[in-house]
Amino acid sequence: MIFASYLKFKNSACLLAAGLLLCGTINAQQNTTKTQKDEVDFVNPLIGTAITGFAKGLDGGGTMPCVNVPFAMTNFVAQTGESKMGRMCYQYEDKTVIGLLATHQPTVWMGDYGYVSIMPQVGNLRVLPNERKLSYDHKDEIAKPYYYSVKLKADNKTFIKSEIAGANTCGMFRFTFPAADKAHLIIQGINLNPQLKDWANDYAPRLKKLKGYVHVDTINNEITGYNPDRQSAQIGPELKNFKGYFIIKFDKQIRKYGTWDKNVIKKGSKEQFGTRMGAFISFKTITNTQVKVAVATSFISIDQARHNLKNEIPDWDFDKVVKTTRDNWQQQLKVIQVNGITAGQKTIFYTALYHTLLFPRQFSEYGRYYSAFDDKIHSGVSYNDYSLWDTFRALHPLLILTQPERVNGMVKSLLQMYQEGGWMPMWPNPTYTNIMISTHADAVVADAYVKGFRGYSTKLAYEAMHKDAFTAPDGDTQKKWGDRDLWTSFEARGGLTNYHKLGYVPVDKTRESVSRTIEYGIDDYCVAQVAKALGKDDDYKQLMAWSQNYKNVYNSTTGFMAPRNANGQWSAKPDSGFTEGTKWTYTFGAMQDVPGMIALMGGEKAFADKLSHNFTDGHYRADNEPGHHYIYLFNYCGMPWKTQELVRQNVGWQNYRNAPVGINGNDDCGQTSAWYIFSTMGFYPVTPASGMYSIGAPQFPYIALSLQNGNKLVIKATDLSAQNKYVKAVTFDGQPIKNHMISHEQISHGGTLEFKMTSVPQKD
Repeated sequence: MIFASYLKFKNSACLLAAGLLLCGTINAQQNTTKTQKDEVDFVNPLIGTAITGFAKGLDGGGTMPCVNVPFAMTNFVAQTGESKMGRMCYQYEDKTVIGLLATHQPTVWMGDYGYVSIMPQVGNLRVLPNERKLSYDHKDEIAKPYYYSVKLKADNKTFIKSEIAGANTCGMFRFTFPAADKAHLIIQGINLNPQLKDWANDYAPRLKKLKGYVHVDTINNEITGYNPDRQSAQIGPELKNFKGYFIIKFDKQIRKYGTWDKNVIKKGSKEQFGTRMGAFISFKTITNTQVKVAVATSFISIDQARHNLKNEIPDWDFDKVVKTTRDNWQQQLKVIQVNGITAGQKTIFYTALYHTLLFPRQFSEYGRYYSAFDDKIHSGVSYNDYSLWDTFRALHPLLILTQPERVNGMVKSLLQMYQEGGWMPMWPNPTYTNIMISTHADAVVADAYVKGFRGYSTKLAYEAMHKDAFTAPDGDTQKKWGDRDLWTSFEARGGLTNYHKLGYVPVDKTRESVSRTIEYGIDDYCVAQVAKALGKDDDYKQLMAWSQNYKNVYNSTTGFMAPRNANGQWSAKPDSGFTEGTKWTYTFGAMQDVPGMIALMGGEKAFADKLSHNFTDGHYRADNEPGHHYIYLFNYCGMPWKTQELVRQNVGWQNYRNAPVGINGNDDCGQTSAWYIFSTMGFYPVTPASGMYSIGAPQFPYIALSLQNGNKLVIKATDLSAQNKYVKAVTFDGQPIKNHMISHEQISHGGTLEFKMTSVPQKD
């Protein structure tokens, strides 16, 4: 997903040159890792943190060097600038830090919510972000999934070392101060800054309705409070009870303290309400004075935050938290083992795997959760921040393989949102937002169902999916459903009324009409597979018929998917009606019916020729999701060697590097990284809910994936080299695979997937 609505296309000549580390498979077998490290030691959380893209007009990765356990509710990170929708809390190019942040911002184009930050300082007290910021140098920065540290320049001669350890809902900060008569820790409990206003961020309603709160407790040596802010509130429903609660405890006795609101400092004050406010404590230090701070967060209550703290950080042992979180990451990352590659390749691979283990985030707190869909507290397991338009394609299918124990919980969470709010979400943050298009929760639930997961009510699951597919949203024919429009009601499949009536979404009635028509068909196909399995034959036939609606927006005269008006005529603006792209971006988008697309476009040769032009003429967008399956479409039209060639090209330095400018385009909550993992392993889930993977070409000589029930999938690439990028033959447990497809049923039981590599494309 790309934040800007209008995109500039890639100019390959602008790509950064070879000074950056290559991640291709050149001479991998000869240049192997020499030192023994754990998988977690190869992760570089700074990859993708630059806002700078690979070329002019392209986005950076939108990641952050957060410290926390996998899928944590709260991420702990150095904040280099005031975040908002469209601006991450950490950007590599920034030169200053304004605080250490407990954040819930999942990615650059979504908002933070319920956040709180702490900033160390010496000298005169300065509380506002632009006044309290301290400079730093990246050479004084260490970033690991389980530990972060940075030296902040306190004055011309001295530094404050700031360290982060993180768990799930709680974290620890450790500050090492220079000698100072006046040292401070500044807490910011809410930050509604109207100067940050832009087209995507309207602060006026929040300034009128919201007030954060802090309380200084000198008896319990802590500061407590809550933050009701949701930066994406303008594109979601009101939540009267929403609050991000926090407890901040110190191992240094609070003696001097106060609160602040905007630029007004109130020394000795213990309580503060406001829209841009916080608290502070002050003390004297000698050289190397250490102050430890424990931060507990909750969306349920202060008492729950205290319970979370007792569970996750029962003492003041910073190093123990670091070790426990490191062990957790190592346990999750070693699920995939790789051999025969360089240290640089391992860094890119395991950082990508790390990025796939962050979202959707856990939202339940030891058996209970706050629901942002009915504004109440419930018992059970919950996840949130699903980037569904992106992640239904590769992330969720990958989690079925790498995190099977979480899949049922993630599905149940979507169904709980349906029960509590009336619909499954499009992009919860943490409640409904009408960002992007279609109801791809359908694809996530259906894919899990088809692959055998049943740890949820299948009756409820089908009810939720059926509503998405058959029921138009309120006011459907009166609304245009523009992306990021101010909230009026849930969008679901905007334009569904005409999609059913006309067989397509008309461009003169609903925005992003062509993309909607294609993507609604994908979800119809997915729901149809569950209908078939449940014996709902009439629904199955209707859904499968609707899944063919993409054909109604194919203009055979131009050879492209194109916008149509409600009267059936083609629009005079052929590049209108698309989501983050053009006709080239979406013409091959009907992943649910690749044979049907091929027939529609004149057969295999005609299809392959047009698809080749998509790549050779520079139309292909590796940095955005709609085309993530395009490379694999050559398998369906007699050119598997082209798939193999393009896999090698696109997992290489053009898209993935061991550098802050290291992911071509937004990582989108792990989707781009999941594409890389699948493509490196040698297969990809082109069609959700089909139970099939399209064979590509492995990029490492040896990969072993630990599956559920103790099964293991071993992937071998014999004779792999820089030249040998093509597949001569592929077998599974010794049996030849000839149709370039392998089933989930086969893979899930484990076995050996072996590729014989060659330098000669197999064109016969």
